[in-house]
Amino acid sequence: MKRLGLKSKITVGVLFLFLMLMLVSILGYYYLNRVNRDARTILQDNYESVEYAKNMLQALDAEPVNEAVFLANLKKQQQNVTEPGEALATARAAQHFKTAIPEARKDLYTVMELNMRAIIRKNESTKDAADKAILYIAIISGVCFVLGITFVYNFPGYIANPIHELTEGIKGIAQKKYEQRLHFKSMDEFGELASAFNSMAEKLDEYEHSNLAKIVFEKKRAEAVISSLKDATIGVDNKGTILFANAEALQLLNMVEKDVIGWAAAEIAKRNDLMKYLLNQLEGGGPVKIVVNGKESFFTRETADIHYENAKIGYIMILKNITTFKEQDLAKTHFIATISHELKTPLAATDLSLKLLEDERTGPLSGEQKELMESIRQDNRRMIRMVSDLLDFSRVESGNIQLQIQPVPPENIVQYALDTVQKQAFGKQVNIRTTLPPGSPMIAADAEKSAWVLVNLLTNAIRYSSMGTEVELDVLQTETGTLHFSVRDHGKGIDPVFRSRIFERFFQVPGSDDAKGSGLGLAIAKEFIEAQGGTIGVESELGKGSRFWFSLPLA
Repeated sequence: MKRLGLKSKITVGVLFLFLMLMLVSILGYYYLNRVNRDARTILQDNYESVEYAKNMLQALDAEPVNEAVFLANLKKQQQNVTEPGEALATARAAQHFKTAIPEARKDLYTVMELNMRAIIRKNESTKDAADKAILYIAIISGVCFVLGITFVYNFPGYIANPIHELTEGIKGIAQKKYEQRLHFKSMDEFGELASAFNSMAEKLDEYEHSNLAKIVFEKKRAEAVISSLKDATIGVDNKGTILFANAEALQLLNMVEKDVIGWAAAEIAKRNDLMKYLLNQLEGGGPVKIVVNGKESFFTRETADIHYENAKIGYIMILKNITTFKEQDLAKTHFIATISHELKTPLAATDLSLKLLEDERTGPLSGEQKELMESIRQDNRRMIRMVSDLLDFSRVESGNIQLQIQPVPPENIVQYALDTVQKQAFGKQVNIRTTLPPGSPMIAADAEKSAWVLVNLLTNAIRYSSMGTEVELDVLQTETGTLHFSVRDHGKGIDPVFRSRIFERFFQVPGSDDAKGSGLGLAIAKEFIEAQGGTIGVESELGKGSRFWFSLPLA
């Protein structure tokens, strides 16, 4: 036998309710029509006979007797005979009308009595039929009501219960309860759905168990990789719980694994200064100095976010040991400082010797000798500048910049810088146009270092300017509470490719060999300005010159 599908069952259920409604409607119509028919029969037959007899009696009572009315109603009565004995009484009334009127009256009363009895009888019959109709309709309606209520109560559950069970099963699967199964007895679409669901759950369960060993293996391999890392590594989830920490990290924290793994990082930070520092300085900052085994070591700090499906689920803190590089860098700085000091003395002696040779008391010099002397003097001064830059660089590298921050009038810095570069500007016929609003506020700065930076920017601007051009020096107050110094030249500008590297140490823009320097001036200027809490930058367009600027906070 072919099984019914869900759609067919719903159709059968709706059809069942429709048939019950039709049954009640048909029965009601049948009995109402029967009662109506009986009532109509009483009115059409018996009531008309009574009316005819009444009219004939009135005709007999008239003076003289109204024969025409009597005969007309008699004819109608003869055609409307319906009850037993009514025909005989009617015939006798017709006969007695011609011979004995009193007898005719009796016959007419007999006709009326027969019809009145018929009316009463038919009325009782109609009442009985109506009562039966009410009883039958009530019984059938009651049965239909019980069946309908039973159907309405059970049928939605037939649809909703499997859906509810399926929903619970899906929720269980979503919670990784792959042992979840559905048990539907029906063989319709719900049965097929349960079979498909159980098959899916079974495969997921198999997949889960088959991958468990792989997951455990991958976990152990990941732990092995993390443990083998030379850099201290700490993993934290998005709730702040420490997931892992390798041996190097545990050594730096001076803690054991059971006191770290699974604990909240914030809780550990309450009793461990290094963890507190790492959490407070997740981004930026310089090298971290940590004492390990009684020896100072330096580490750089890196933080890498971990994302899964476009959502951050944690981060990793990595501490790289740069102690060796720090020591090498310090040795390099000391070497540069030593060499610079060693070079400064003979260079100063050379400069003094050149001045003595220029003195006419030592004897006159030929024109060729003077040109040679001037060339030696320029090279010597360039070497002195380079040595001076190297000394400043060594101080910056060692972190020994001694700042004397105090309120300084910007006019003093500008005037000192102009006086310093005046001779250089005069030699290239470069005009320095200065804009310094009167009453400019004082700045909180180291006057010597700030003037050194401005001199360096002006020197570079003059160096890269053509003969007879102009350099613009502007000083203005900004809305951010700083004083802005800018130096603009109209030289050849800086290629955008090299603009981002202009403040790097030892970097020089290719093609500027005619004005070769040490490549340290701008790097040192950046260190000086940032050490004072200021900012420095450059704007340049190839072929239109450059504008170097720096800002210092107001006092």
